[in-house]
Amino acid sequence: MTTLSSGFARARRWLREHPLAFDATLAFCTLVAMICSSFTDPGDGHGPPAFGARTPELFSVLLMTLTAAALVLRRRRPMQVLAVTAALAAVEYVLMDPPAPVVMSTVIALYTVASRTDRPTTWRVGLLTMGGLTAAAMVFGSTPWYSQENFGVFAWTGLASAAGDAVRSRRAFVDAIRERAERAERTREEEARRRVAEERLRIARDLHDVVAHHIALVNVQAGVAAHVMDKRPDQAKEALAHVRDASRSALNELRVTVGLLRQQGDPEAPTEPAPGLAVLGELVTTFRNAGLPVEVACADRDRLPAAVDLAAYRVIQEALTNVRKHAGAGAKAEVSVVRVGATAEVTVLDNGRGSAGRRPGAGPADGPPGDGDGLDSGGHGLVGMRERVTALGGALTAGPRYGGGFRVHAILPVEARTGEPERPGTAGGTGLRR
Repeated sequence: MTTLSSGFARARRWLREHPLAFDATLAFCTLVAMICSSFTDPGDGHGPPAFGARTPELFSVLLMTLTAAALVLRRRRPMQVLAVTAALAAVEYVLMDPPAPVVMSTVIALYTVASRTDRPTTWRVGLLTMGGLTAAAMVFGSTPWYSQENFGVFAWTGLASAAGDAVRSRRAFVDAIRERAERAERTREEEARRRVAEERLRIARDLHDVVAHHIALVNVQAGVAAHVMDKRPDQAKEALAHVRDASRSALNELRVTVGLLRQQGDPEAPTEPAPGLAVLGELVTTFRNAGLPVEVACADRDRLPAAVDLAAYRVIQEALTNVRKHAGAGAKAEVSVVRVGATAEVTVLDNGRGSAGRRPGAGPADGPPGDGDGLDSGGHGLVGMRERVTALGGALTAGPRYGGGFRVHAILPVEARTGEPERPGTAGGTGLRR
């Protein structure tokens, strides 16, 4: 049974790949069916048909052969084949009595037209064919106009039109489903590529924030150590200890960030939680140790979503790094995080007297010894902060303050944008506390 079904499937697949061979086979089978039917006398309807009760005329055999041969081209020229077969069938009804079943070829041709054209064309061509052949059978036949043979012509041609239209509708439905599936697949691929691009951008921002912050602190503390090494070795030792702590923190955060890029099967990535406002006190301490006085005012209210909490921490980190590098000697900074309705507002102020050219977004300028040009002298830090805030649906403004200094103000929605990935180890968010 399995062998028979597999053989049938192979034959069906071969015929589908060779439509001309299929149409030739169909034409031959139709010719055989018409010839066999022409030897059959239907009788008066009260008994079974009698085979061999009549013999078809040579002219009828010729018409049957011509109509069957025309079916070979039914896919390439459906309308022309229908016209030829219908005309020959009408000739058979007009000239021969009793007529041979030439109309069988017309039924197949009409089905082909209905399955390959639109519905209005099917209605017009179908009604014309049905009406013309039925009228020819009723008018020129020797049987009464109401005989079953005449109504059979009407029924079979109508059935061919309906069947062809149904096949065409089903084919269009299947094609639409396939197209929607392909479109959905393309959409999933595009969405996956978009998410990958967003994740790469987010990781790039994290890397910039981590490296810019810690390298700036290391640079400052190394400059202090080199300056006091000979006269005050104790203070130089303390500065080098801060350098070691900052570099260790940088390595740990880089290990966490780069660990997000690991594939399955790679060594397990670190599981330390991503930084947030819960460790804001540690961040402020590193700046105070580097000589930057920082005052913090954070409202201890509801917990923030993980993405918002991380963005607020990164904005503060980047803003304080810029203050330390560009505000000049004697600068002070103020940090505030407050909850206002459905948003969290992060503000970083300083009273620095550094030149405008040293602010983020301007070109690099010469500074005091040990300050360095910084990683964001071209404005990448400010651009990164704005991209991070905008990705969550928030807004960021940064610019000089009236009377001197600089101000960074970020408004973050408490509800993160749909699709923003959660950070590992920060599920549930962190509180707004020092």
